[in-house]
Amino acid sequence: MKALVLRQDSFEIEEVEKPVAAAGQALVKVQCAALNHRDQWIRVGQYAKIQLPAILGSDGCGIVEAVGDEADGHWVGRQVIINPNIHWGDNPRFQQKDYQILGMPTKGTLAEYVLVDTDRLHLRPEYLSTEQAAAIPLGGLTAYNATFNKGDVQADMNVLISGVGGGVAQFAFLFAMAAGAKVYVTSSKSSVIEQCMQLGAEGGADYKDKEALKSLSKSVGGFDVVIDSACGDGMNDLIAMLKPGGKFVFYGATQGLPSGLNMRAIFWNHLQLLGSTMGSDEDFKKMLHFCEHHQINPIVDKVFAFDDAVAAFDRMKEGAQFGKIVVRVSEQ
Repeated sequence: MKALVLRQDSFEIEEVEKPVAAAGQALVKVQCAALNHRDQWIRVGQYAKIQLPAILGSDGCGIVEAVGDEADGHWVGRQVIINPNIHWGDNPRFQQKDYQILGMPTKGTLAEYVLVDTDRLHLRPEYLSTEQAAAIPLGGLTAYNATFNKGDVQADMNVLISGVGGGVAQFAFLFAMAAGAKVYVTSSKSSVIEQCMQLGAEGGADYKDKEALKSLSKSVGGFDVVIDSACGDGMNDLIAMLKPGGKFVFYGATQGLPSGLNMRAIFWNHLQLLGSTMGSDEDFKKMLHFCEHHQINPIVDKVFAFDDAVAAFDRMKEGAQFGKIVVRVSEQ
């Protein structure tokens, strides 16, 4: 089978051995896979415990071709999406120490076939295309945990999604709107802010413009929840936008650690800083149910042919996307 293989000195499509399903496993013929920033960070060596060679890809939609146990035969021929959690554990609040994400060190979805445990399989929501369904798993789960478990977003809250162009951020944006919140966004691109407003955002600001952030916060009376993945020295600007008792939820730190935090503002205003990662297997089920109930349509930025998969990574590297980048692995 063909797979996009990352090696120490190459990153290209190769012929590799097709896996065989063992007991408790399913062999999925991948139709579409979607990229996450995690994939690009692994590609450039900016991720912990990288093991090469690797087949990346945590998100995927496909058809179950074979299973290792006769009892799982009902899955064969079904169109599925894959829960990328591996060993989350029993505690719904945080992952256990041996937790992994599909797509390094395990072989991921950027291949014609992927092998997963059958308890990772979920039926593809019928209202979605294969491209849209492939876009959901990692980003949708991460956003669900940040938005609802940590942020406790509810109707009529003022919610700010920072850096809305990314995959997780767009899901947080869509989820918060579906929950009835008043959602605002930040982006360095006016075109992205305009697109979000066409999709229902109340307003937005350039996160590089401190005065614009202050003006936005003042105009709405502050925010109940800010959801962010950058941190860095812009963190204080976002914290200043929170109402007393507000929550700053962050699921990444792409801009690194802040050089300082306004601790007085945090304790005086009873603010909460809440870290978040993906989410439990139960959260994955709840997230899919939420998507189906509200008919959430993931924002797909661009779809690439499998032969152009490296170009898909280059688009992510450039930061040119709004929404999810999808690779169509097979037509079936």
